[in-house]
Amino acid sequence: MMSTNQQDGLPSSSITPPTAGQSGAFVRFLNVVERLGNLLPHPITLFAMFCLAVIAISGIAGYFELTVTDPRPVGAPGRSADGLIHVVSLMNGEGLRLIVSNLVTNFTGFTPLGTVLVALLGVGIAERSGLLSAAMRSLVMGASKRLVTLTIVFAGIVSNTASELGYVVLIPMAALIFHSLGRHPLAGLAAAFAGVSGGYSANLLLGTVDPLLSGITEAAAQMIDPEYLVGPEVNWYFMFVSTFLITILGAIVTEKIVEPKLGKYDPEEASIDLHAQKMDGVTAQEKRGLKAAGVAILVLSAILALTIIPENAPLRNPETGLVAGSPFLKGIVAFIFICFAIPGLVYGKVVGTMKRDKDVIDAMSHSMSTMGMYIVLVFFASQFVAFFKWTNLGAVLAVTGADALSAIGLTGPVVFVLFIMMCGFINLMLGSASAQWAVTAPIFVPMLMLVGYAPETIQAAYRIGDSVTNLITPMMSYFGLILAVASQYKKNLGIGTLVATMLPYSIVFFIGWTCFFFIWVFALGLPVGPGAATYYTP
Repeated sequence: MMSTNQQDGLPSSSITPPTAGQSGAFVRFLNVVERLGNLLPHPITLFAMFCLAVIAISGIAGYFELTVTDPRPVGAPGRSADGLIHVVSLMNGEGLRLIVSNLVTNFTGFTPLGTVLVALLGVGIAERSGLLSAAMRSLVMGASKRLVTLTIVFAGIVSNTASELGYVVLIPMAALIFHSLGRHPLAGLAAAFAGVSGGYSANLLLGTVDPLLSGITEAAAQMIDPEYLVGPEVNWYFMFVSTFLITILGAIVTEKIVEPKLGKYDPEEASIDLHAQKMDGVTAQEKRGLKAAGVAILVLSAILALTIIPENAPLRNPETGLVAGSPFLKGIVAFIFICFAIPGLVYGKVVGTMKRDKDVIDAMSHSMSTMGMYIVLVFFASQFVAFFKWTNLGAVLAVTGADALSAIGLTGPVVFVLFIMMCGFINLMLGSASAQWAVTAPIFVPMLMLVGYAPETIQAAYRIGDSVTNLITPMMSYFGLILAVASQYKKNLGIGTLVATMLPYSIVFFIGWTCFFFIWVFALGLPVGPGAATYYTP
C-alpha cells in the first residue's frame, strides 16, 4: 500500500507537469495557480514572516496614532474609556517586553494545540489497533453493487476522523473496487477523493479538525468580545447533516458526470499489472473485533447518556440544568479521546494487535510522532494570533471592513456567498485548513461579528469554502499521492486531467453546500451546532 508523510498544508510529493497535448485556458489557469502556490514559502516560514510584518505595521500605525471608533456599547468588556480602538505598537521597549515574557504562554495556551493532541491520542489507539482500517474495509467491501458509489463517498467523509487513512487506504481501494466491478477505476478514485477531501469538514462524529478550528475562532472572536467561547461542537449539527448531502451529491456527480465522461476503461492504459492487484477482505477475526468494538461503543454511549439525559445528570450545566454550556460540551475533547481509545483497545485485544500496555503506549506515541510539523506550525501561528490581538490591528481591520460592507449595503446573508468564495480561492494556494484559518479568522471573524453574525456561523461558512476546492488545488497535501495512484491506471496522466475530473465535484459541492447553508441557517433558522448562535449582538 502506498504511504506518505503528512505535512500540514504541504504537498507530500512532487507534482507531475501536464502531459503534452493538454492545452486550453483552464489548464493555463491551473498552471498559474500552481506556480503562484509554489512561490509561497513554507507555512511555518510564512507565519514567521507574518509575525515580523505585524510588529512592523504596528510600529508604523502606532507612530501615526491610528484609531477607529469602537462599535461596542459603553461598558462592554475591553472597550476603552475614550470609545476608540488604538493600534498598539510592538516596536518599542514595552512591546519587546510583552513579546519576550509571553512567548511560551502564547504557545502552550493556544487552544488548538492541547485539544488536537488529546483527541489524537485516542484516534492513534483506534488506528494502530487496526479498528479504523477494518471498519472502513468492512463498510466499503460489504456494500451492494447498487450502493457502492454512495458507500465509497460516505466512507471517504467519515474517514476524516482517522487523519490520513482515507487518502492512504480508501482512495486506492476505491479505484480497485471499481475496476473489479468492471467500472472505470478513476471514477472510483474520484468518488473516494471527493468524500475524503471535498467533504473534509462534514462528518457524523467530532474529529481533530473541530477543536483545531474552534480554538482559532475563539481567539479571533475574543478580539471583539473577550469573554466569547467557541467549543469544538459548535458546527456539529450542520456538519452531521452535511455528511448525507455531500454523500448524495458526490454519488450523483460520479455516476452522472464523471463516469460517463471517462467512458469505458481500457486496461492497456494502466502502468501496473492489474491482475496482480488484490483486495484484502475483512477476516473472521477482524469481524469478531469489530463486533466487540461495537459493543464497547454501545456501552460507552449508554454510560454517557446517563450522565447527560437525566434532569440532574452530573454533566449538565449545574446552573441552568441544560446541555448548553455544560461540562459535557466543554469537555467534548475528552469524550472524543475515550470514544476512540476504548473501542480501539477492545478491538486490539480481540485481534491481537493490543496485547499489553506497551502496545497502547506505542500507538499513542506513534500518533504524537506524526505531529512534529503541526507543533512547530502552531508555535509560530500562536505568536501571530497573539501579536495580532495585542496590536488591535485585527479589530481595526474588522471595524474598517464592517464599515465598508455597511456603506455598500452588503450586510445581509449574501455576504456569506462572497466569504465562502474567498475562502475557496485562498485554499487554492494555502491548502492547510489550520494555516488558512489562523491567517483569515483574526480578520473576518471580528468583521462579520460587527455586522451581526455569530462566530459559530462564520466558522461553518469557512468550512464549506475550505473543503470544496481541496479537490482541485495542487497545494493540498495529498494531491501528489492522488496523482500517483491515478497514474497507475492511466499512464502519463497529468494535473490537468486529474483536476478536470475533480472540477465537477468542486462546482456541485460549492453550489449545493452553499445553498444548503442558506436554507439551514437563514430559511429554517436552525443552529449550526449545540448552543450555537446565528447572530451576534454586542
